[in-house]
Amino acid sequence: MAPKPKPSRDAVLTLSCPDKTGIVHAVAAFLHAQGCNILDSAQYGDPDTKRFFMRVHFESMRPRMTLEQLRARFGSVAAKFTMVWQMHDMEERPGVIILVSKFDHCLHDLLYRHRNGELKCRITSVVSNHMDAYQLAASYGIAFHYLPVTKEKAKQEKKLLEIIREEGAELVVLARYMQILSRKACKALSGRIVNIHHSFLPSFKGARPYHQAHARGVKLIGATAHFVTDDLDEGPIIEQDTERVDHKFTAEEMVAAGRDVERLVLARAVRFYLERRVLMNNGKTVVFR
Repeated sequence: MAPKPKPSRDAVLTLSCPDKTGIVHAVAAFLHAQGCNILDSAQYGDPDTKRFFMRVHFESMRPRMTLEQLRARFGSVAAKFTMVWQMHDMEERPGVIILVSKFDHCLHDLLYRHRNGELKCRITSVVSNHMDAYQLAASYGIAFHYLPVTKEKAKQEKKLLEIIREEGAELVVLARYMQILSRKACKALSGRIVNIHHSFLPSFKGARPYHQAHARGVKLIGATAHFVTDDLDEGPIIEQDTERVDHKFTAEEMVAAGRDVERLVLARAVRFYLERRVLMNNGKTVVFR
């Protein structure tokens, strides 16, 4: 016998649609009519794209009301405004796979935050093209997959996609995974793969960005978390931050300062995603903090 649907208690509705009057009223009226209490609401109308974006965090006050029922009933409201929308159960924990190479500072940070309950997800495994992070993953009781990169890189990537599918991971996090994914992989994971880039994009792309910054005498260094696309380091930006430096910093000291920024920026981006705060907007993002 199939399990009975769970009542909806804590949920988030996200939507985007052509901007016009009456959207907020229609959403609020619908939730009120369904016995839901709005806990938090944020909205934004983009004057350039003429699209409206909204995130509503709400709770159902009717014990027998399920999220499936709410979704079905909201369909008529969504159709009226031509909405692209999703309704998420916030009690569910999305599956997350973390990819890493040899630099493991971001992996350390994500595993620690996950263990402390800051990141509401299930880290199903860590995948790496090196064995360096094996013991770290094991210390947290997280499965580890070693996928070395050889001349037959397509086979390694095929196995990676199989692991993501088999483990039911919704989000893939590149925590300093120093391999370029193919166009096929980027397309298969579009909108659910996040990378941390070790510079403040779009400046100082490519290898050794901190050394490039040092050579130019910069006064600010930073990091960028973005969605991955097949256009290298050009995906929609989710989060960025900077750290002030000066002429006394060596390149190695800049690297150390940069690692701190990378950890914070990637953790924020992952949390924003898990809390359903990130909406796509014509090659950019709207992030409701």
